[in-house]
Parts: sequence; C-alpha cells; structure tokens
Amino acid sequence: MLPMTVTEIAAAVDGIWWNPQEGAAAVTAVCTDSRKLTPGCLFVPWRGEKFDGHDFIDAALDAGAAGCLCAKLPVSLRDDKFYIKVDDTRLALKGLAAYYRERFSIPVIQITGSVGKTTTKEMIAAVLGAKYRVLKTPENFNNDIGTPLTLLQLEPDHQAAVIETGMNHFGEIRYLGEMVKPDIAVISNIGDAHIEFLGSREGILKAKCEIFENLKEGGTAVLNGDDALLNTLALPFHIVRCGQSEHCGVRIGDLADHGVEGITCTVTTEKDTYHLSVPAPGEHMAYSASMAVAIGEQLGLSHEEIVRGVGQYEPAGSRMRIVRLPENRLVLDDCYNANPQSVTAALEILAKTECDRKIAVLGDMGELGDLTAQAHYNMGALAAMLGIDFVAAIGGKAAKIADGATQSGGDALHFSTKEEAIHELAQQLGPNTAMLVKASHAMHFGWIVEQLQHAYD
Repeated sequence: MLPMTVTEIAAAVDGIWWNPQEGAAAVTAVCTDSRKLTPGCLFVPWRGEKFDGHDFIDAALDAGAAGCLCAKLPVSLRDDKFYIKVDDTRLALKGLAAYYRERFSIPVIQITGSVGKTTTKEMIAAVLGAKYRVLKTPENFNNDIGTPLTLLQLEPDHQAAVIETGMNHFGEIRYLGEMVKPDIAVISNIGDAHIEFLGSREGILKAKCEIFENLKEGGTAVLNGDDALLNTLALPFHIVRCGQSEHCGVRIGDLADHGVEGITCTVTTEKDTYHLSVPAPGEHMAYSASMAVAIGEQLGLSHEEIVRGVGQYEPAGSRMRIVRLPENRLVLDDCYNANPQSVTAALEILAKTECDRKIAVLGDMGELGDLTAQAHYNMGALAAMLGIDFVAAIGGKAAKIADGATQSGGDALHFSTKEEAIHELAQQLGPNTAMLVKASHAMHFGWIVEQLQHAYD
C-alpha cells in the first residue's frame, strides 16, 4: 500500500480526526483483525453478528497499530495514536478503498458468477501474469472486507488487477463495484447458488448484472456465451461472448478431456487461433481459458504469452485439487464449496477417471431454498447414473443424496457427521480408487481430506 497521511485517510472516509497532532506517521497498511496486525497499520474495527471490533481497539493499538477508525470512541484516547471518528466503519473502509483505487490507471478486471469465479480469476491472472505484474484477489476474499483490503494492496509496480466479487443478496455486487470500478466485467455463468435469497435464476441474473453499473465508459463485458440467461443481455458496452455456440466471438472447439491430467482445446478469436493445454480437470475449464484468451488479447498479450499463461494455471485451495496417495489412490479435493452445477461437473470428472473404483463423498449444499430437497436428491441420482460405485452422503440435507443414489440403483450410505463417516471412508479408499470430496464450505470437508492423507503418510 502506498503511504497515506492521516489527513488523507480522514478525508477519504469522510471522518473527523479526533486528536490531531503534529508528526503523525503515514500509514502503509490496513487491518481489520486485531490478531493479525502489521506494525504501523490503520486498524478498522468490524461489527459482526456476535462481536464488535471496537472492543479490541486498545488491544490493536497496544499491538502496534498507528491508529484506528471508530464509530464509537474509546473511553480514553492515547496521545501517541490517532483516532478517526466515522459513522460506519464498513462504509469507511469502502470509501478508503475507492479513494485509493483511483490512484491507479491500470486495467482492472472484476469477476462474478454463480460457479467458477475463483477458477476464472486464477486463470485470467495466470494469463496476464505471463506479461504483467498482476494483483489478484487472494483465495476467495471476495466480500465487503476482502475486496477493499485487496484493492489497498495495489502498488506502483502493478500493471493489472483481477478482482473477484461474490454475493448472496441484491446490492452486494453494486457495493463492491463502487470500489473496483472495472474496465472489464466478467460473468462466468448464472446458476442456482444463493437462490434462497434471490428467488429465481432471473433474480440471480439481475443481481449479477449490478457489475455493469460501475463498468467504466468504453469498457468490455466478457460473458459465458453458452449461458441462456446471459445471452438475453443487451448492454451499452462492447460484449465478448465466450463458448462453444456458433454465435460466440471467442469460440471453443476441439475440446478433449484427459481426465485428472486436464483438458486440451482450441480457442478461436477474430485475431488468432490458440491450441491450449489446461493443467486442471473438467471440460468447464475451457470457459475460464477462453475468457482469459479474450482478455489477454484485449490487453496486448502475444500468442505465445497467452498459451504459456493458460499452461501455468494452478487451482486455488480445495478446487479440484488432485491428491495422489499410494497404490494409485486419488482424492479429488473439491470441497471448498458446492452447488448443483459444480457438483454435477465434479461428478462427471470423477466418472471419467481411469481408476477401477469411484467413490463420491458428498455433503450438504447451502442457500438453495425451495430447491434444497430436490437438488440433493438429483445429485445422488446423477451419481448412480454416472456409474459411481459408492456414495457417502454426509449431513442433514444430504440424506436426500443417499435417497437419490439408492433409488436410482446405486450404493450409498448416509452419515450425520463427517466424524461418523471417516472410518468408512478410509475403508472405501482402497488401491486404484478415486474419491471425490465435495460439499458447501460450512461443512468443513477439508478435515476429511486431511484425515485421508494422514492415513497414508
């Protein structure tokens, strides 16, 4: 972060420097967690449902913070620290990030979508990274805390930024976009994730389209051209549609699935044809790659740089991470999150593995509202239809997964908790077996992957 004076910060957040003093040091970092402070940082206390960061202001200052924002002042103020009074620290952090982002005239790409946001972000960053120094959203820090903290990491040597933005309610993408102010806006697809709060896929489309409200004049919209709802959009921007359909300006062809080794495909644009090798499984990876090609071309990358960048893609976190264990045991660690579209893609990858036995460990999917029971049942039924040998369904909602599998001719067991299931899973993971582990993040299925790895250390 470039240095900001206390006066600049107060102006950016529309706050009052409560105890102005001579010689206050400039701030070069912002922290919202008093346990993870950078010395000399600005501490921004956050109010959650069960905590109030204002209670930790004194601890943060004692730990080395130079000063803080605060919606309520501490009882006593320290002479060696600064205090900026604001109405709302959440809005103040947004204002600070928006002000700071305006210091940079580099191309900024904002990404949203129901499925594959992080994958698309990582792919675009990998391609642009073949030529430029790129700031990207770390992991999936894509909310009202993570997005401003990411933007505040911009440095003078950054040449592009790729910012992932998530949502589960109306207004959230607009809120984040007011900070990001993208030059290029990307929507990966429209699915059922968060439909509980948004009512329908049409509602999800409306919420995702808030991304265009802050797209700069003359900007570009990059869309999944095979998504029926996205194809209904008419926008006052340059639109690039990426997909396999004939109307797509960036066209995917010659798609070949090589199992856990990844995919190959050809992407054809008006300018060039690219023969790509994507080192990650799943045909859906071709969409992220084609979007990265489109953006790479627009930002001046060469043919060689684009091809090399796609080949350097690496998955972030537990997103179809292949864990190889002795005697050809494969764990497909895809447990970061889950919704019907992503589970379908993961099951198809599992079904195509070359292992003799295939196991699906599936847990609850959240925020599906009235679709919950049927969506879980359908995932079990799909597993059976794809020939998955055994389904372990874990969690209260997942009982319907087991029903769907068994009633469709498959073999399945239901477990209330992952701890209850782990012994059976270890027994099922025999030699030459592939095991998919997938559920919504709240299920914490990463623990299952860790336990399986420890069993073969």
